[in-house]
Amino acid sequence: MPLAQQSSSVPVVVDDDKCIADKGCTVCVDVCPLDVLRISDQTGKAFMKYDECWYCMPCEADCPTGAVSVHIPFLLR
Repeated sequence: MPLAQQSSSVPVVVDDDKCIADKGCTVCVDVCPLDVLRISDQTGKAFMKYDECWYCMPCEADCPTGAVSVHIPFLLR
């Protein structure tokens, strides 16, 4: 039986070092059909505010810096 390679608490994880939302980028927020991503007032970086992801992945595909990762649960792959 295959084992999970990594664990995550939310499906969409944003690498703060790569995220350029503090420079005005809002691509991931704009392309999300469920409107679950937000830009933090404290850090200026993107984050997942609501855990309602459909795993449709435009946030990951359209991110210009590759900062967004969608972790699809094993049973949905």
